[in-house]
Amino acid sequence: MDTSETTDSSAEPRADAPEPAGADRRGWRRWAMDTRPLRRPAYRRLWTSTIVTAVGSQLTAVAVPKQIYDITGSSAWVGYASLAGLVPMVAFALWGGAVADTVDRRKLLLVTNIGIAVTSLLFWLQALTHLDSVAVLMVLLALQQAFFGLNSPARNASIARLVPAEELPAANALGSTVMQTGLVAGPLLAGALIPVIGLPELYLIDAVALCATVWAVLRLPALPPLSGTAVRRAGMREITAGFRYISGHKVLLLSFLADIIAMVFGMPRALFPQLAAETYAPYGEGLALGLLFAAIPIGAVLGGLFSGTFSRARRHGWMVIGSVTAWGIAVAGSGATRNLWIAVAFLAAAGVADMVSMVFRGAILLSAATDEMRGRMQGVFTVVVAGGPRLADVLHGTAGSAFGPRAAVAGGGLLVVVLMLGLAAAVPALRRYRV
Repeated sequence: MDTSETTDSSAEPRADAPEPAGADRRGWRRWAMDTRPLRRPAYRRLWTSTIVTAVGSQLTAVAVPKQIYDITGSSAWVGYASLAGLVPMVAFALWGGAVADTVDRRKLLLVTNIGIAVTSLLFWLQALTHLDSVAVLMVLLALQQAFFGLNSPARNASIARLVPAEELPAANALGSTVMQTGLVAGPLLAGALIPVIGLPELYLIDAVALCATVWAVLRLPALPPLSGTAVRRAGMREITAGFRYISGHKVLLLSFLADIIAMVFGMPRALFPQLAAETYAPYGEGLALGLLFAAIPIGAVLGGLFSGTFSRARRHGWMVIGSVTAWGIAVAGSGATRNLWIAVAFLAAAGVADMVSMVFRGAILLSAATDEMRGRMQGVFTVVVAGGPRLADVLHGTAGSAFGPRAAVAGGGLLVVVLMLGLAAAVPALRRYRV
């Protein structure tokens, strides 16, 4: 492998002390989640703050569209609000990645987490006073997503400074499992609490919980740029330099392309309502819709809980290729059946594959990039992760209307398999990459 495409991050100074016990695990423990990174106090604090963020953010993610729909009675306005949040998130994630490479990442995390908490408090105030203004809600949502865009690159880029290179897959599995658990538990908790306590209190719970996140970040060690690698500013030139860096490092470019292929062509969530109303109507539309939306996150959580089966693999490139291919096969299988339970099983299997892909794509981004570029790589990663599924919604919605939902789902999954295997065959850098 070209040595220009990988960096031994374990050679960089880490803000951590203890070395965990030997990695040799026997019996059932080899299958269970690898928790070695949690033995490192700094990473444990960062991970703990992620738990709060994962659940709390979903409370607000449910409350905002619910409140907008209550005010307007229009799903279109709910969609406009989503766009209002996406644009600043994309812009500030790209800029935030450059900022994370110029400043102490701990300070950036502290400022942005306080900003997110204050925004949640403002959500609570407008709901408490019955302001009933869609414009105010959209402005607050845009502000919240801007802070998130600044926060995410710094948070993810910090992981490589808190754990050694050999524990990066395990650390990514721990973080991804928590986030996926939040996608399942957060909406369920919001749905249960709204009829009991109301929307204002839901916002307040998120704001109060974020105080724990701020406390956890306060206890992190300083994470300034490494000596000799810091850039002086975070402008358009530095953002452009990040894209040039990606284009010059094939394994990084391929990891992004793998995610784009999987999500744009293989994420079928836009078709779930139509599938529930037509294909799976005999099972009950509400039951079918809930199961379809929950299947992928539940599969991802299960994959994370048993990540000991794969988190020690060293051929990270092949793990990405295999998991994206498995994702495509599972999605195609879900579209090929009229049986709801078989479709849900296929989607859960797709969730497991997605977890594997997330773990190793994240590990590649942290290990193959130098510390001075990690913030910008994570900024692009945030944009790809957020933008891919939204492009998929447009593509699958159009294909579903033209060819029917099952054909669109199955065809998209098969296209993922063809494109991923074709990319792996045409460009060997990803196949050859290993830690």
